[in-house]
Order: sequence, then structure tokens, then C-alpha cells
Amino acid sequence: MTRTIPDMSSVPRSVAVAATDGMLHFELALAYEVFGSAPAAVPGPWYDVSVCGTQAVRVGRFLLEPDCGLDRLAHAGTVIVPALADVGVDPPADLVEAVRVAHASGARVVSLCTGVFVLAAAGLLDGLSATTHWAHTEELAARYPRVKVDPDVLYVDNGNVLTSAGKAAAMDLCLHLVRRDHGSAIANVVARRLVVPPHRAGGQAQFVATPVPAQDGHPLAELLPWVMRRLDQPLTVEDLARQANMSSRHLGRHFRSITGTTPLQWLLTQRIRRAQELLESTDNSVDTIAAAAGMGTATTLRRHFHRTIGVSPDAYRRTFRA
Repeated sequence: MTRTIPDMSSVPRSVAVAATDGMLHFELALAYEVFGSAPAAVPGPWYDVSVCGTQAVRVGRFLLEPDCGLDRLAHAGTVIVPALADVGVDPPADLVEAVRVAHASGARVVSLCTGVFVLAAAGLLDGLSATTHWAHTEELAARYPRVKVDPDVLYVDNGNVLTSAGKAAAMDLCLHLVRRDHGSAIANVVARRLVVPPHRAGGQAQFVATPVPAQDGHPLAELLPWVMRRLDQPLTVEDLARQANMSSRHLGRHFRSITGTTPLQWLLTQRIRRAQELLESTDNSVDTIAAAAGMGTATTLRRHFHRTIGVSPDAYRRTFRA
């Protein structure tokens, strides 16, 4: 059976998933699942996905027949580069060149996990922040010193060049792209279908903080939902410690261990996330949203929002409400 390959240049949200020998199947399949299956709630066109490679390629333990060649990357709106199994060798030169040409042609280029080594080899990350699986951040920094490697985030969004950390963080970045393109409501629908959180702690900030564990049983399992129900209230560390029935110092140790950050920073992250949700889903004024997110005043919200997200609340609303 012959598959008809669409003219990718005519599809605004065409997605080209690059495939080459030595890639890992998890990240490739994950990207195909997110972008290849349109949820029923989407009012307009969804993504048009093609797998691009040179002839049949070995992906993990599977043999994959690509839809088209790597030259089609230059005609895609978004190029996804999945993880490479062996980062100790230079990535394939033809893939590096195809990604470089695609970026020069205006494509949004996205690496999942160790796919970042392809972007770095193509020179797309020079002077930019990037991340990858924590086990390979030192290697990335050593081989590509012009890249600002951040080992502590789930993903980095530089606009038209994005990188994710390892494994499950690839899902976070893929959902972030859906959120950018279609808004939070559709991203939530996709996440619900995949039985994953639509976005983990840090929301859609350019640099996403260490996620809060979803599993029960940790010392903060009851406290965190309690806080989330009271984000509009002026909570302090002492309030959280009192609710958790522990000292402030003990609470801080648990927060650092479980969330990777302090109680105050985690609380601020959740307030920013709540503000993002309200900016996307309501027409409420910035003052009203500031109060609902527990930020007090619009001035306070604007200061923290811009510092965390990189844009003002009004600019963020224009982007995501559009």
C-alpha cells in the first residue's frame, strides 16, 4: 500500500519527525502519538505528521520505513529530532545539515532528550540555553561550550529552537508545543487522553521548574493540594508548616527533596501558573487575576510574571488567547 505524502509546505502546522539509525524509539513514538492523533475537541486543522529519513532506519530494536527523505525537513513548520542512543559519536552529518537547512528555512526545531546533540552540532544552540537528559549534560557542555547547558529544567523554549530533558520530559515539551499552538484547553484534552498532567510545576515558563511528584505517599502529599485550593490567600511558610504539622526548617528540607525548590519559590510558581490559566481562559482584568492568584496587586503580578515568563501578562494573553 502506497501512502500519499502531503505537500508539507502548504500545511502551516506540518510536523516532520527526523529518523536516523541509532535513534531511540520512545521519544520518536511519543512525538508521533502527540502530534499524529487529533483530539475531537480541535475546532480547526491538526498537525500533519511525516517521518523523514534516508531509506529504512534502525530505531531502537525496530526497523522503520520513513515517509520521505530528510530534504522534506526544510518544508516543515516544525522539525522534531528524537533522542540518539550514542552521544559519544558525532551525529550523522546528513541529519545535521538537514536540520540546519530547515532552521534557516524558518522551521521551528525541537530536540527531545539527546536529540539536542544534533541541534548543537548544527550550531543552532550557540549562545542559547538548552537542556538534555541529566546524564548527558556534562558531555553536552564539554563538546559544545557555546551552549548554555541548564541541567535543572524539564525543557527550554527559545522561541523557534526548543530542547527537552530526558524521557518523560519529552512529553512535557510536546504538550507545551500543543499549548503554544492550540491553547491550554486543547493541551489539556490531549494530556487527558494520554493520562498525563497537561503541564507540571512551572507551567509554561520559559524554564520549567522541577516537577512536583504526582504519586501519593510523600510527606507533602496532603499539603500541596491544600495549598492549591488556597492560592488566592496570603499564605506564608509558617502557614504551610503549621498545616503540615512540622517546623519551617523541616518543611524546607522536604520541599527541597521533593520539589527541588523552596516553599516560597514553589508557591510563587503555582501562583504564576494560576495566573497563566486565568489569562488564557477568562477576560478578567489583570487586577482581578492578581487577586485570584494571590499576588495582591497587578503591579506585583506583572513584576513576577515578566521575570518568570519573560513577557508581560497582557502580551501572554494576546499570544495564548489568539
